[in-house]
Amino acid sequence: MTRHPESPEYPEDLEQPGLVRTGRSTFIRPIRPDDADRLVDFVGRLSRATLAFRSLGPVVRARDEVIRRGAHVDYLNELALVALAGDEIVGLVRYLRDAERPDHAEVTFTIRDDHQSEGFGRLLLEHIAAAARDRGIRVLEADLLTDNVRMINVFLGSGYRVETGPPGQILHFDIAIDPQAEAVARAERREHTAVRRSLRPLLEPRSVAVVGANRSPLTIGHEIVANLLRGGFPGSVFPVNPHADEIAGARAYPSIRELPEPPDLVLVAVRAEAVAGVVRECAEAGVKAVVVVSTGFGETGPDGRAAELELGPVPKMAPAGRRLARTLAAPGESPSTSSTRASAQHAESTHQTAPGPPSGRTTPPSAQALARFARASGMRLVGPNCMGVVNTSSGARLAATFSPALPAPGRVAMSSQSGPLGLTVLDLARRLRLGFSGFVSVGHSVDVSTNDLLQWWDEDPGTSVILLHVEHFGDPRRFARIARRVAPRKPIVAVHPGHADTAVDSLFAQSGVIRTRSLQELFDVALLLSHQPPPLGNRVAVLTNAGGPAALTVGACAASGLRVASLGDRTRQTLRSVLAPQAEVANPVDLTPTATAAHYRQALDAVLADDEVDAAIVLFMPPLADKADEVASAILDAASAQPSKPVVTSFLGGAGVADLLRRGELVVPTYAFPESAAASLGHAAAYEAWRSRPAGFVPDLDGIDTERARALLAGLSAGSVPASVARELLECYGIDVRDETGSGSGRDAFLRVDADPVFGPVVAFGLTGDYADLMADVAYRVTPLSDRDAREMIRSLRAAPLLDGRVGGRGVDLAALEETVLRISAMVEDLPEIEAMDLRPVRLAPPGEGVAVTRAEIRLCEPKSREAI
Repeated sequence: MTRHPESPEYPEDLEQPGLVRTGRSTFIRPIRPDDADRLVDFVGRLSRATLAFRSLGPVVRARDEVIRRGAHVDYLNELALVALAGDEIVGLVRYLRDAERPDHAEVTFTIRDDHQSEGFGRLLLEHIAAAARDRGIRVLEADLLTDNVRMINVFLGSGYRVETGPPGQILHFDIAIDPQAEAVARAERREHTAVRRSLRPLLEPRSVAVVGANRSPLTIGHEIVANLLRGGFPGSVFPVNPHADEIAGARAYPSIRELPEPPDLVLVAVRAEAVAGVVRECAEAGVKAVVVVSTGFGETGPDGRAAELELGPVPKMAPAGRRLARTLAAPGESPSTSSTRASAQHAESTHQTAPGPPSGRTTPPSAQALARFARASGMRLVGPNCMGVVNTSSGARLAATFSPALPAPGRVAMSSQSGPLGLTVLDLARRLRLGFSGFVSVGHSVDVSTNDLLQWWDEDPGTSVILLHVEHFGDPRRFARIARRVAPRKPIVAVHPGHADTAVDSLFAQSGVIRTRSLQELFDVALLLSHQPPPLGNRVAVLTNAGGPAALTVGACAASGLRVASLGDRTRQTLRSVLAPQAEVANPVDLTPTATAAHYRQALDAVLADDEVDAAIVLFMPPLADKADEVASAILDAASAQPSKPVVTSFLGGAGVADLLRRGELVVPTYAFPESAAASLGHAAAYEAWRSRPAGFVPDLDGIDTERARALLAGLSAGSVPASVARELLECYGIDVRDETGSGSGRDAFLRVDADPVFGPVVAFGLTGDYADLMADVAYRVTPLSDRDAREMIRSLRAAPLLDGRVGGRGVDLAALEETVLRISAMVEDLPEIEAMDLRPVRLAPPGEGVAVTRAEIRLCEPKSREAI
């Protein structure tokens, strides 16, 4: 059973934003003693029918002092979670542990009547189940009146294993809350629907307001309004400035409260210390999405960082609604006065923000505090420190950004976690003529994140390629789940600076995400995938009119995982018949400097028709300036005749070539240097190879005794586990442990698990000795591992030929090795107390003879909590 602290404290880790089925945002957190009055208000708003469902029959309302006691729990044996709408409780779930069966707990749900059809019950069940599992509870028990159809459907539709008692007026439910595949899948479907609904006001708003709109051109507030109008936004645009009647041709309004209608989306471009008041006004007006362009939330030097630290953990603050607004108002001012005055002072400024709060003004809130307030108020929030949102679809035409470079419509969508970088991104896209379906600068991404946007673009018919600039992961495991679902249909290309490269590479490799090392490479790959199909293999034909660039291309192909194809006899015969006698018809095909456009067309037709060729790279160094357009036209003709095979080009020294290689919907990507063409094609080929392999799954393994393993850990403190216990733990998961000495037959390897602070458990595998120590030949994967992950992890080693018998004899028992890796993954997933594990040597016996661990070291982390029963 999971260990617990002797004096449990408020569990901050249980504070989470949430989305109900309708797409409404909420904030879920443990109940606190200072919620006593909120709890009284919550119960006071419940109908008699709801009270009867909660109490299994007619009841008299409890006295206020009894209700207030419900705000005091120990967060271990009794835990209550509340769902907030603004500053009010709208949903409550509570469990009480069974003293005689400590792995069982009784659970009750109460949803305020005006929110009972929105999906709060299912959301609270997911959160209380996760919290209960962490506290050693395996079964939640509930009694429901048979008339309580909504909660009955929540239980039955949860995906957990549910057992019911005999039929009667009261139904008893036993809910086994171990995460089952069906429960996870249903939760993900619910989340997917909720996320998309919550993002619609952000990406497809019916009306937009800009707070901090400025009369002066070339200021941020002015340019946002101007871009919205120039971009043809079909809805209403409301500039908000108390000192202006009109901005960029649109009527201005003094405040959010005085707009003719509540806008779906509000962009905030005021000083940091005024942002909280503006966001509060948005909440009061019923705004559904907010984009905070303003900076000064911890990223602008000592003053900004100090402001974030000064606020401290949000539990010490008022979490939402009026209390947060009061906390952030200046001394002696009401929140309304503070917000309005600060907005007015900033509206005519030519700068977006000040580097820190001026003397006498309020300290800006932390970005996290803003996000929690927004979610509790039913809003989604982008930013702060971002440059806005773009959606080029015909129904939206949303250019809610201050960027002077707006992208042309296209099929590429992008999320960027850097505000300033977004300006460069949009400018580069315009110069490359790369069209965008959408662009979102998420800034600090304290609420709307890359994960959310992936789920939006997943079903967007106008998006075929997704680009990500990722500096940090909010929830890497959620990213992996979403990416695995999206990537088979739409390629995801990401650039990440990556301090822990092994973990990042592993996460991307498992998820099918194409990782690039620079923005230029990111756009190079996007240019190919948005206009050409990925190649079905890695065999490439190279056509050139100069030998030097061809040699560079061959080397670049090898470095990119591509292979220069061996052309068939028929293809070579065709080339000899149409090319000059001095032309080289082997691959690379050297057309010589005298080659004409007709030679290019005939040669490209021939190699693309070859079954041994999956793609073509065409190089052209123009000997005469007037040949480029003719050659480009010939390449387009050949590419259109073979649309299933990608063609990329490099016109060395050519200017304006990108325009020549476009004909309606047909675009052949061109690169300044052949190395870029080869690298992009290599990424596309690797992606197609990943996509064409069978999807993996996390298998159900037999012979696992999870309860025994938890019992072994229950009495242990942090640090190294005794060798005898380590052995028993491995045996609980069906892992063979033998006391062997000497080398014997087979090979020795190691399996290691380390808890990465960002990605969680990371499994490492390699052969012992020089392979790992000198050659760094180690493979990594992030848990949980699927059967495909285990298989690919083992075969990704450079020493893999020693394991499968291609080199050195019979090889080893790969099937047993894969199963052992999967059992290790299951073990660390089930037992989060395990901080590190080192199994070495692991004896890899010949095929059919299994795998055995001869020595195991396991270390436990500091427990979050300790057993209290």
